Amino acid sequence: MILKAHRGVIVSILFALAVASAQPHADIILHHGKVVTVDKQFSIREAVAITGDRIVAVGTDAQVLKLRGERTIVVDLSGKMLLPGLMDSHTHPTGAALHEFDHPIPTMESIADVLDYIRARARTLPEGQWILLSQVFITRLREQRYPTRAEMDAAAPKHPVMFRTGPDAALSSLALKLSGIDRDFKVTDGGTGFIEKDPKTGEPTGVLRNCSRFVKSSSPSRNASAQQRQDSLRDLLHDYNSVGLTTIADRDASNSGIELFKKLRATNQLTVRVAFSQGISNLGPMAKIQDSIRAVANDPLFKEKDPWLRIVGIKTYLDGGMLTGSAYMREPWGKSEMYGISDPNYRGVLFIPPDRLLPMVRTAVESGLQFTAHTVGDGAVHALLDAYETVAKELPIGATRPCITHCNFMSAEAIARMAKLGAVADIQPAWLFQDTRTLMKQFGDARLRYFQPLKSCFSAGVIVGGGSDHMQKIGSFRANNPYNPFLGMATAISRRAKWFDGQLHPEEAISREQSIRFYTINNAHLLFRETELGSIVAGKLADLIVIDRNLLTCPESEIVGTQVLRTYVGGRLVYEKK
Repeated sequence: MILKAHRGVIVSILFALAVASAQPHADIILHHGKVVTVDKQFSIREAVAITGDRIVAVGTDAQVLKLRGERTIVVDLSGKMLLPGLMDSHTHPTGAALHEFDHPIPTMESIADVLDYIRARARTLPEGQWILLSQVFITRLREQRYPTRAEMDAAAPKHPVMFRTGPDAALSSLALKLSGIDRDFKVTDGGTGFIEKDPKTGEPTGVLRNCSRFVKSSSPSRNASAQQRQDSLRDLLHDYNSVGLTTIADRDASNSGIELFKKLRATNQLTVRVAFSQGISNLGPMAKIQDSIRAVANDPLFKEKDPWLRIVGIKTYLDGGMLTGSAYMREPWGKSEMYGISDPNYRGVLFIPPDRLLPMVRTAVESGLQFTAHTVGDGAVHALLDAYETVAKELPIGATRPCITHCNFMSAEAIARMAKLGAVADIQPAWLFQDTRTLMKQFGDARLRYFQPLKSCFSAGVIVGGGSDHMQKIGSFRANNPYNPFLGMATAISRRAKWFDGQLHPEEAISREQSIRFYTINNAHLLFRETELGSIVAGKLADLIVIDRNLLTCPESEIVGTQVLRTYVGGRLVYEKK
């Protein structure tokens, strides 16, 4: 008993000494600003105090400045706006960082630009080497079509050429020949897809639907060393910081890509928090696919709640794309010279049939993983919701925040079903900005009524987060899918698009407050980080940005030009505009 009493006295003395020696002052104070907290009330405050990597106080200047000490770094914001660090719900950073490692790739806005690039590569590469051009989407070319087989043949007659847009592609004659793709070609690997044929001759036009995996191409590009891959990724993350991004989701992560991030963290070069949706193939024996899903759930990055790197779930591909003419729709696409569609009953391509999709979703939910899939067309959205609803009858799916990636073409019914399930979506407003002109030409106004219906989602309580699908080039506006979040906000607010007059269904425009939530607390929810990130609240991680204008009151046309002045991640200044 005496020993026990002495132990209690010793503990009390040690605790008193710890309290006496504790630093009561903040490390950093940001004051005299417009602090947009993004709390439940969307409160506006004046100042923030940071100790270590956490926010310790939010309030008036007078309240927060009481925490100033001799070593406190005090920053006068001079009335500037302070926001939570912005988050991008959908990126492909490891590939994007290396896209121009071999050679610069110019911006292409026309077929002439594409053919000029092909000719330039033909002059550079030895005869017979492949010329590969990926993710230059036809919806973003002035002519709104694929380069034809004949055009590519003329531009590079002695080189096989592939113009690839995801699983779809357009090939030159030599590329078709070397790949063994002719009028008798058939898909034999159990997957979906087909080749477009000339209705008069039956010969391949060169356009492949979900068949680019059969192209026997080889890349002539230089390979980056491990250090070069790491350095390129570091540089991209710094560029993310320069536009206010402090957290991203890698929505098709590979083991090798995750290792790159681990190396950056180990060398204290990581300046962006990352949530991984690990890529899972939908081909092959189902038992093998399920084993792959369970292996993701056993990864320490899923089990341990690391503040920088976390696995949140898995990602696969359910349908094609709206940019390539292969998104799976509830109604036929309609004949289209622009997309190379000749079948009046063609509805796009569904990569995973329902009987295979269901066990994949079930296994993910059983493992506690968030399931998401590339899901563009309204037919695919409904197919994924069917699977979620079936699994929800057996398992508590809501806790895994079942996700729909892209979720472009929706319906009132889909929104209601998502709200009931607790399903979430990561959506890319820059696609509306880039592609409305082509989509309106193909589908007409009525079929675009529920294209990215953000206001309807907010009103129904469906949590949607803003992303970019950044996959190529460094540069927030020059990237093929631009990752500047202020472009995303401006588009979600205005519903205005490039080369398009007027607004696309302005009834789906969201407010400025909602646009900020879209890139902060909503994305935090999508990525299971809402208790730590997404708002400026005492106790949360100090991920903050200072911007040069008031997003709540500046002219709408000026939102897209917003400049980030400072970016803090965990209280560390990782970017400052010079």
